[in-house]
Amino acid sequence: MDATQSNSEAQTSAEQLQVSSEVLATLAEIGEEVNASLDLDEVLAHTAVLIKRYIDYEFFGVLMLDDTGSYLTHRFAIGYPPGLAENLHIPVGQGITGTAAATGLPVRVSDVSQDPRYINAIESVKSELAVPLIFRGKCVGVLDIQSRHLDYFTREQQKVITLLASRLAVAIENARLFQKVRAQAETLLVLNEVSREISSILDVEELLRRAAELVKRVIDYQIISIMLYDEEQKIFRHRLDVKHGQRVQGKLRVAATEGIVGAAATLREAVLVPDVTNDPRYLMVNPETRSELAIPMIYKNKVTGVLDLESPQLNYFTKEHVQTLTILAANLAVALENARLYEQVARDEARMERDLQAAKRIQGALLRAVPADDYGLDVAARYISAREVCGDLYDFLRYGPQQLGVALGDVSGKGTAAALFGAVSIGIMRSLGPQKLQPAELLRQMNQLIGERRIEGRFMTACFATWQKGRQKLRVANAGQSQPLLYKRGRCDRIELTGFPLGIFEDVTYDEWSVTLEAGDVLVFHSDGIAETSNSEGQLFGTERLRRLIEQHHQLTAAEIADRVLNEVEWFSQSAPLSDDRTLVVMKVK
Repeated sequence: MDATQSNSEAQTSAEQLQVSSEVLATLAEIGEEVNASLDLDEVLAHTAVLIKRYIDYEFFGVLMLDDTGSYLTHRFAIGYPPGLAENLHIPVGQGITGTAAATGLPVRVSDVSQDPRYINAIESVKSELAVPLIFRGKCVGVLDIQSRHLDYFTREQQKVITLLASRLAVAIENARLFQKVRAQAETLLVLNEVSREISSILDVEELLRRAAELVKRVIDYQIISIMLYDEEQKIFRHRLDVKHGQRVQGKLRVAATEGIVGAAATLREAVLVPDVTNDPRYLMVNPETRSELAIPMIYKNKVTGVLDLESPQLNYFTKEHVQTLTILAANLAVALENARLYEQVARDEARMERDLQAAKRIQGALLRAVPADDYGLDVAARYISAREVCGDLYDFLRYGPQQLGVALGDVSGKGTAAALFGAVSIGIMRSLGPQKLQPAELLRQMNQLIGERRIEGRFMTACFATWQKGRQKLRVANAGQSQPLLYKRGRCDRIELTGFPLGIFEDVTYDEWSVTLEAGDVLVFHSDGIAETSNSEGQLFGTERLRRLIEQHHQLTAAEIADRVLNEVEWFSQSAPLSDDRTLVVMKVK
């Protein structure tokens, strides 16, 4: 071996070592990016930039499998002509990317014109590398890069992209899980809002119409039917049918045991049919229907109706849809029963008025006065009921001469039922008082005790805090209630705590936040009836306006701050009738 050959081989080894170091550095950087973000679009964009350093591609794409696992569609693309990537639907097993998805193996093509599998979407493409994204042995998508040059991608590049794809698959699944959890939380908030709204409608036709609109917020259905049970004739009558956003005249009646609707009523549980053509119970009313979901509406252990959704897509409805609609159907059943009883309530209006006035006095007696003991706090509490009785509540738990518990809650719905539920909740809270529980643990135990009562269609939001006079220590936990406001050091900000409302799910835990307060600091609990008050133009009073108001008047006493807030809200609404209860507790450190 001569010296020239030896030097050449040494140079080649050095270059390979340098390339390997660059590859490892790129993989390490991509790994850091994958672990640092749960925003899938952000991860894909940064991944594309990092790969560009190693492979100078012309076209880059990340394709994801649809819910059925039959097609690939682009989630992210670079270099494609406008509109092309968005409109490509590649069946699994077809094309270069479809082959990679079907086999779970990388596909490297030196000359796409010589490969019969290639789908000629871009004329200038000459070579392609498609690598499947595998997570726990299952393909979830494909990473695809293309070049205008023949035989552009090397075996080493294939290995590197394969390593990268394994990390990217993990990032995709983590992002999907995060999005799912976030979507569930958003759904719960929507259900809370829906429950409050439908509980306040006492006209059956209006309730059914509004229910169809509210269901659309949580499930993008194509066809919905709401059928109510006629106990005398033992049939379900169509009371509302909406098809592709338009009211239509549907089938007038269905026997109590007929079709998928009858099956849901008989089984007293949700019936999910992925493909109606394979279910002998299906009765063809809408020829375009391919999948169906029927949820019974049950009130006091009786089926009062069925909520039925249909879609022209196979396997459209999911278990998450079943869970969401089951909660909504329970609320709707209660709301419908309330609407049906409205005439009876109207006939007995005089008697009910006397009863409601008595309930108002009793509820007022249940609400404890502001503590007279010296806890180092100036405390004020106010509530204005939208009706004769209030769905909001507040309470004070005296843990001793140095420690005070403060609570504010909002029961779903309004009126007598909400007030009674609130009375039960106050009783439960006070029964836990002797244990001197801190906020997170008190809310956890309340959730369990309320859940044991299983009051159909009812739950409540609540915020609870404890104050220790000697240590000037405040602890707060929240169960879906409007976030309290804290004025401290010249600024008033929300205490960013969230949590599931009480009485929906079992075995829920809550986060707890603590802070040391100083003289002049102000804590404000408020119900959503304050922030969501609207004026004649449809504008909301809003948390931001409330926050600024507290900043401007923090020097006032607690009672003066509370009265100023309620006066400002009343002025903002132009003294319009209340649409929701307004409740306020103000605590100012002496």
